[in-house]
Amino acid sequence: MRRTSNTIHRSRTVRTAAVLAAGALALSLTACGGDNDDDTGGDARGTAPATDSGVSLPRLNGTTLEVAAVWTGPEQANFKKVLAEFEKRTGAKVTFVPAQDPIINFLGSKIAGGAPPDVAMLPQPGAIKQAVDKGWAKPLGDKALAELTKNYSQGWQDIGKVGGKQYGVYYKAANKSLVWYNATVLENAGASEPKTWDDLLKTARTVYDSGVTPFSVAGADGWPLTDWFENVYLSQAGPEKYDQLARHEIKWTDPSVKEALTTLAQIWGKDDWLAGGRSGALQTSFTDSVGNTFTGGEQPKSAMVYEGDFVQVNIAQTKAKVGEQAKVFPFPSVGGAAPVVSGGDAAVILKDSEGAQALATWLASPDAAQIQAKLGGYLSPNKNVDASVYPNDVQRRIAEALVASGDDFRFDMSDQTPQAFGGTPGKGEWKILQDFLKNPSDVAGTQAKLEAAAVQAYGS
Repeated sequence: MRRTSNTIHRSRTVRTAAVLAAGALALSLTACGGDNDDDTGGDARGTAPATDSGVSLPRLNGTTLEVAAVWTGPEQANFKKVLAEFEKRTGAKVTFVPAQDPIINFLGSKIAGGAPPDVAMLPQPGAIKQAVDKGWAKPLGDKALAELTKNYSQGWQDIGKVGGKQYGVYYKAANKSLVWYNATVLENAGASEPKTWDDLLKTARTVYDSGVTPFSVAGADGWPLTDWFENVYLSQAGPEKYDQLARHEIKWTDPSVKEALTTLAQIWGKDDWLAGGRSGALQTSFTDSVGNTFTGGEQPKSAMVYEGDFVQVNIAQTKAKVGEQAKVFPFPSVGGAAPVVSGGDAAVILKDSEGAQALATWLASPDAAQIQAKLGGYLSPNKNVDASVYPNDVQRRIAEALVASGDDFRFDMSDQTPQAFGGTPGKGEWKILQDFLKNPSDVAGTQAKLEAAAVQAYGS
């Protein structure tokens, strides 16, 4: 039997992958929870008073919890502030446990050692299914379900389900169809924001002729390469093919994959269009790819960097300001509608308890999301988060577009696949696309490797 992940709403008909881009996101992206530590007012059972958003949490004095996630740097620091507010409201003590990719392997070692975290933030729907299949994940209780139902569209609920049961709370989302650029470089070059792939190639050529390398590609981290592919493939092949490839219902040797790889090679194959060339790109981390674009004044190492809304966290570490020196445009259309690929991280309970269920309930609330939204570099799929809390117009428009899209989106393809194929450093799709970046002329060989890896991972 073909192994598939419980992910993108197979019973739903998604009208088009371009809804988000055609809605609020198509507006110009280049435009520039209160604390409550009062322990009184709870009910006789020791429940903390509800806030304006209606989230009600129990008193958990003496309770200790652990939350594991792969987040580092500012992303981790900002999430810890969300946990700190949970501690204040409940009296619990929460420890953040840094995890390594692939997180399923990390959790496996913790569980084998008898010390699993209470909650894990899983970055792939496929990982949620693996956690359920292994008997690790615990279903959400009634209170967490009620909070989730109140605040999330059906689509965002469904991708956290396995076998009809709700296991995941998608606390964090991502719009992964954005290209960030150094506004000074494009202005000096006389280049404009592209709307199509051909326009992007023309913009890149104009920037190159002005003396600046067009792109910085994060080849050292395999996941940005999968995102590049997915945006090209979704726009070029269309949503139906995208879903079929995600479920391995068509092979990676399909002509549509050949076309997408050939298109990618129009950029990846131009050594002087990549900061450091292809060899340099393979040594460039995601963080460094952003730094290459927004440091160095008028002579940065690159003019553009592709990745999601979360790039803002890394831009904040430079002197560039989002909406001014750092601007963004939607990933250009490649033969069809402009692509819209989403990603996310879901809270999954591994040790069922009142405290773990309360934390899942908290993470499903607008109160929790608004704390991190104010800090930037974060996007919530929670429809009841007030968009005004986002720190700039760019992030606000991205957030409004995500919520306005409802269930009309496509989730990151590699995150839907078995983690051995789409989510493991040095293996599967990550490694094969790194090899393709090294040698973009080997389209057929890359397809064959991808198909062989998929067969092994899916079991068919």
